[in-house]
Amino acid sequence: MTSLATLGADDLRTVMGRFRDVLRLHQGDINLLNVYPVPDGDTGTNMALTVEAVVSELEGVPAGSGLAAVCKAIGHGSLMGARGNSGVILSQLLRGMCERMGAATAAGVDAAILADALGHASDLARRAVVKPVEGTILTVAAAAAAGAAAGAAAGGATLVAVVEHAHAASADALARTPEMLPVLAQAGVVDAGGTGFLLMLDACWSVVDASHKLPEPSGVPAVDLSRLGPVAGNGHNRRKDDRRADAGPPDVGDLRYEVMYLLYAPDDSMADFKEVWAGIGDSIVVVGGDGLWNCHIHTDDIGAAIEAGVETGRPQRIRVTDLAEQVEEERWVREASSAPGSAPGAEREGPAPTTSVVAVVTGDGIGRIFRSLGVHHQVVGGQSMNPSTEDLLHAIELVGSDEVVILPNNKNIRPVAEQVDALSDKTVRVVATGSILEGFAALLAYDPAATAAVNAASMGESAARVVPAEVTRAVRDASTDAGEVHEGDWIGLSRDGVVSIADSAVMATRLLLSRLLEDRHELITLIEGEGSKVADTRKISEWLSEEYPDVALEVHHGGQPLYPYLLGIE
Repeated sequence: MTSLATLGADDLRTVMGRFRDVLRLHQGDINLLNVYPVPDGDTGTNMALTVEAVVSELEGVPAGSGLAAVCKAIGHGSLMGARGNSGVILSQLLRGMCERMGAATAAGVDAAILADALGHASDLARRAVVKPVEGTILTVAAAAAAGAAAGAAAGGATLVAVVEHAHAASADALARTPEMLPVLAQAGVVDAGGTGFLLMLDACWSVVDASHKLPEPSGVPAVDLSRLGPVAGNGHNRRKDDRRADAGPPDVGDLRYEVMYLLYAPDDSMADFKEVWAGIGDSIVVVGGDGLWNCHIHTDDIGAAIEAGVETGRPQRIRVTDLAEQVEEERWVREASSAPGSAPGAEREGPAPTTSVVAVVTGDGIGRIFRSLGVHHQVVGGQSMNPSTEDLLHAIELVGSDEVVILPNNKNIRPVAEQVDALSDKTVRVVATGSILEGFAALLAYDPAATAAVNAASMGESAARVVPAEVTRAVRDASTDAGEVHEGDWIGLSRDGVVSIADSAVMATRLLLSRLLEDRHELITLIEGEGSKVADTRKISEWLSEEYPDVALEVHHGGQPLYPYLLGIE
């Protein structure tokens, strides 16, 4: 089969789809590569979610649309969906490429345009980073641009020549990233973000030339963090007042929090905004234009980082991540990955207990809570992304115990979990948890030394004592016992179905709680997910303290999709 001479709109859609798929395939490996002291410990996840947003945006572009519409969707989707430092930089690279490719004629993107697009993308991404660091995705992208330019001038200036040269130059630069960042050399790995970017070129190459196959995951060598010495421990495990007063500007590893938000602000105000941010943090990336910006910073001063946005414009989708927790999570994942046959989220060190627990989870924060409660292995899944029987069986075989309890944490996953016992040589019992909060409650009764049967009984009783509830947005019109639901309404659900209907998440949560709370209840656990807002959570908390002063409220960040609030009443 001959290679393509140009890339059209449909070809670009295919590139993005394959990029998403290959990122998903390599996501765990890329996460494990990240040892740089600015901890984007979920680099693979962030890049995958960023491209997932692009693909979702493209689904809204009608079939037959031209390059301009497709490129606009890629740029907008990547800006709105960018996650973490790596995702924001990737979004700028994609936007930069699309600015040049979107201007191509109906004939499509040829070799010269693609080379120019990669060069423009590299320039824009580098300008978006306040303090560029070599040995990162920026270096790999710059090498791709140089390689593409060389390819455009050689090999008859074909599209495949440009992609091949860009890929070869990027792969070489990626291999040399440890020479530029000592922390990578000490750990024996290459840059995580650069690895993800190289997969984009693989996706593009596979579309341009069908003979090029997407790479299979090859696994990542275990990272011995003890070898990193002062580089790996340069701040996250020290109190701020322990740092040397004469150390100069804060080192990137000294900064505890990652703050991200979308900012609606005039373009001419962003220079002053960046100057303010430069004084309070590092790892600053600000991308966007035409009044909409995606802003990322690592800082110790969360308030100042957000106030700068308020003074400049209108910040939305504010996300704050504790990087110290992320470092600890990555350390645990890497330690677990050193055991034969293990994987992220797999069994802890030490002798296997009589009974281990496997839980189905969604959301990084929820995963951390489950780990703290004793879960030995996690399977990613939930509403709209149910794991298969094979996924659960594989997790069962990974744990060292001969007896295992599964927490499905979703009513749709329970029937699948029930099939595993018959397929495994191990003793497997399922606790019929229909929600995340029931899973948490079940673990309060978990006894590692007891049998699976004993644990299933006691954990089931504990799970039954919690009243689970959740808040989400209706995706279609429906008639319910609580009234008529229209697409876009906020709804509160319990075990009995829809309990509340409102025009805001706050009101839906208030109505839900007012109808579920009883005199015997003492505690509400609230798990914030995607779409939750700090202001909304505060309104809910203040309302509870006024209306139900004897009921305590615990708030945790779960990061789960679809449900901005999960609740458990006890």
